[in-house]
Amino acid sequence: MTAARAMAGTCRRRVLIVQRRLTSYRVALFEKLREALVVQAIDLHLATGQATPDEEAKRDGGRLDWAHPLRTRYYMGSRLCWQPLGPVLDGADLVIVAHENKLIYNHWLVVRPRRFRLAFWGHGRNWQAREGGWLRERFKRWEARRVDWWFAYTQRSVRAIEESGFPQGRITNLNNAIDTRALTALGNSVSQEELDSTRRDVGLAESPVGVYLGSLYREKRLGFLLEAAGHIRNLLPNFRLLIIGDGPERETVARFAAAHDWVLWRGALSGREKALHLLLGDVLLMPGLVGLSILDAFALERPMVTTAWRFHSPEIEYLEDGTNGLITPDNPVAYAQSVAALVIDRERLMRLRAGCRESAAVYTLDAMVSRFADGIRSALESR
Repeated sequence: MTAARAMAGTCRRRVLIVQRRLTSYRVALFEKLREALVVQAIDLHLATGQATPDEEAKRDGGRLDWAHPLRTRYYMGSRLCWQPLGPVLDGADLVIVAHENKLIYNHWLVVRPRRFRLAFWGHGRNWQAREGGWLRERFKRWEARRVDWWFAYTQRSVRAIEESGFPQGRITNLNNAIDTRALTALGNSVSQEELDSTRRDVGLAESPVGVYLGSLYREKRLGFLLEAAGHIRNLLPNFRLLIIGDGPERETVARFAAAHDWVLWRGALSGREKALHLLLGDVLLMPGLVGLSILDAFALERPMVTTAWRFHSPEIEYLEDGTNGLITPDNPVAYAQSVAALVIDRERLMRLRAGCRESAAVYTLDAMVSRFADGIRSALESR
């Protein structure tokens, strides 16, 4: 932005956010952020591309009429993505892109001469990187230092970005969130009578219940979950496991549920059905990858029990062990012992539910929007 334009004061500034694909849970964020920025004389533009075939199968795509469509091409089994941004960059004062190695055009943005400020939005590193990925992570650390601003998912992401050598004063911690108000309202609409009736109908009456909620894929460690559930069952003979979700590992879950009458698999649920079934449980069981599902746990006050696994997403930062959930040693027996002890200790369980309620008031979409808007303004005003 030129000095003359800055002095004019009334000139509107233009911010462009680029998303490889638009998911349904991000729609509310961009709508609210657009409204928050317009009153600050900042126009938000959004450019979005197409999902991979596997992502299309999830049916979780979102739509915004004001978003600019991007031509999208995938290569090497979707490990690389080409989305030329040239047509949407004109007039931008700040461009915010994802920090992902697969996004080829973003690397060009980093090294080319530019008239706009460039910011990354991301995790700070690949928290699910396995052995052998050190070269890709080294490149990400190198590239992370070569933008003007950073929008980090959580404080955990902030620390990773700082470790790459990027100055803390140019990092905005967003505290990544989704809008859980609808889920909370749906939960509040469920009466105790309806809950008791549903528990009887599905065979969960008078039983301690652990609920798994999420997609069924490798990083969720479903083998660990099912083994631990067996150990819980040995400790508590009337324990029941309720699984909500669908995905590539559905056959594993289906076979286990068919062989064990104390396991109930309900497939993917949404809306009021999702809220109702979550409320059937005492705790949310998530030994594998923890991400935004932790906000569902907070919204419906069902403490999450996870493990000290090193591959969690940044949102694991929100789980405070012993306050709003539990983090156990990373083995099925210890996990089972912790879950069994918790569900029979009603006083402790109530304390954790109170912690969930307090956390739900902290990690909100409105708070994320406010942080995002403040960070955008700071990025535009920075030297």
